[in-house]
Amino acid sequence: MSVNFMSWILAIYLLVIHCSYGGRARELAGKDNKLLEIAHEDLGDNDDIGKHIDHHEHEHSHAHFTTHMDHIDPSLFVFFTLKDLKVGKRMPIHFPKRDPANSPKLWPREEADSVPFSSNQLPYLLKLFSFSPDSPQAKAMENTLRECETKPIKGEVKFCATSLESMLDFTHNILGLTSDLQVFATLHQTKSSVTFQNYTFLETLMEIPAPKMVACHTMPYPYAVFYCHSQESGNRVYRVSLAGDNGDRVEAMVVCHLDTSQWAPNHVSFQVLRITPGSSSVCHFFPADHLIWVPKVPSYGSSSV
Repeated sequence: MSVNFMSWILAIYLLVIHCSYGGRARELAGKDNKLLEIAHEDLGDNDDIGKHIDHHEHEHSHAHFTTHMDHIDPSLFVFFTLKDLKVGKRMPIHFPKRDPANSPKLWPREEADSVPFSSNQLPYLLKLFSFSPDSPQAKAMENTLRECETKPIKGEVKFCATSLESMLDFTHNILGLTSDLQVFATLHQTKSSVTFQNYTFLETLMEIPAPKMVACHTMPYPYAVFYCHSQESGNRVYRVSLAGDNGDRVEAMVVCHLDTSQWAPNHVSFQVLRITPGSSSVCHFFPADHLIWVPKVPSYGSSSV
């Protein structure tokens, strides 16, 4: 599937997020007061940008978390090892439920590039978006900017995309400028308000051929920001069918990192799984609004683990 004919998953995502915003953004370019207005429309009246704990933040966090499973934040139940990836396996999983219509919107490159994206400019940005320095939104913005400016680990290439165009540029640079791209995302087949419950792996697990891959994770910010990264170490990409105890069905995307020897010893996945760097693979589920980009191959089939 070429980038001109993306999978329907991304097409729907962009239809909801990009098209609902893009036309207005072009009209309002360069007008700070209008940017303020739209930023608050995107964030709404709640503190989601400050309180939301994103899967990507868990994956890269250096904070300390208890290793006692009974006391772990349920939203951390996204990690497991490759040996657990098998039909019939039942495990607790957290899938955040987010309504794309209420999520921050993707900006066209022209508008995104017109606003600074730097922690050095945070005071200006807080004034621009009318957030007080001690607000949850300000803290979330600071964390996102700091994370985007942190040096990558050994063997990793990273980039924070503030527009679809910049995301595609980065992805093409990693996967090959002449490569057709294929994108995958987790799909919730049933509507439910439940975010945390036991799920069982169903049917044959499908491995997606991915000689290279780029993972893009949403970050809390007034407009859509994706933390995109690629690692030289071996990875496997799977699409799995899950059934929740309450009947929920999810077609979930999974990435398994085969070499974790370069990861920080206090990486949260090690604490959740009670393993050490390099001792085991680490797999994790992707929330529905995160993307996995791979080069298109002629065909791919099922592979049992």
